[in-house]
Amino acid sequence: MNFDSIRSGAVVVYPYLWNREAAKGETEGRKHRPSALAVRVARAGRADLVVLFPITTKAPDMGRWAVEVPETEKLRAGLDPMLRQWIVLDECNGDAIPGSFYLEPGPPLGHFSKRFFLPLVLEFVRRREPVTLVGLGE
Repeated sequence: MNFDSIRSGAVVVYPYLWNREAAKGETEGRKHRPSALAVRVARAGRADLVVLFPITTKAPDMGRWAVEVPETEKLRAGLDPMLRQWIVLDECNGDAIPGSFYLEPGPPLGHFSKRFFLPLVLEFVRRREPVTLVGLGE
């Protein structure tokens, strides 16, 4: 097994650490949740960096930047099509593969289509302020 299928748009199960939890001193996510891999950056001589967005069934608060996942995309991504789900895009976690304590080699739950997901990642980059990637495992 390897990490070849873990690429942009992949939906993986990950113990996402919310910014509000990290601010309280927590160091690990409270539960495993579907998370969308935004980007994977190869680094010479080092583990690849991955950036993950959380996926939630809880409607986001006003002022949060989140996008509801359409039914077709839920099916592609391996998510429950009967539940309303959102990708939260105003925060992210970082990790490194191989070497992550949380990401396992092997197939993801599924993948979002490029047509749906790429514009979200590009808008994330456009809006991006300098951020600290919570949970970078190195």
